[in-house]
Amino acid sequence: MRYPLTLTGAALALTLASPAQASEKGWDDAGTVAKNALVVVAFGVPAVQGDWGGVLEAGGSIGGTILITQGLKEAFPSRRPDGSDNKSFPSGHTSTSFAAAATLHNRYGWEAGLPAYVVASFVGLSRVEARKHRVGDVLVGAAIGTATGHLITTKADDRVQIFPWGSTNGAGVDVTLRF
Repeated sequence: MRYPLTLTGAALALTLASPAQASEKGWDDAGTVAKNALVVVAFGVPAVQGDWGGVLEAGGSIGGTILITQGLKEAFPSRRPDGSDNKSFPSGHTSTSFAAAATLHNRYGWEAGLPAYVVASFVGLSRVEARKHRVGDVLVGAAIGTATGHLITTKADDRVQIFPWGSTNGAGVDVTLRF
């Protein structure tokens, strides 16, 4: 498979291209580009392979992460370090990036996951360097994205599927076994 090499190259280029002297706007722009690239890869890899279940799971994992993150931003307003608004907690860029990375990791293995996590980590770093978030905002965002990505995404050839569910009346986990 070629996508792990492509992701590894992108991760390496991002880390080498991020000088310590970059401006806050430069960090912000670089983090946004990296986040968007991870989302495209999380949807694109399964689509190119005709893995429509993977596309659906990527949507569920990234969409679920965005809903959780936005809900927490509304429930716990926190002033950004740059003072621009009260939406600092948790980091949406970071949670979305880690959801995409966890989806790639859980669906296609460490060969896809490792470089994706490197890029997602860069996104988290960029948010702190751009003064959009504090370290705690980024760590919580990473935890939300990773957990959601791993809960919703299944292995591409797995015979056991686990589906978490929730409603206003309760929550649970359905397990499906294929023989």
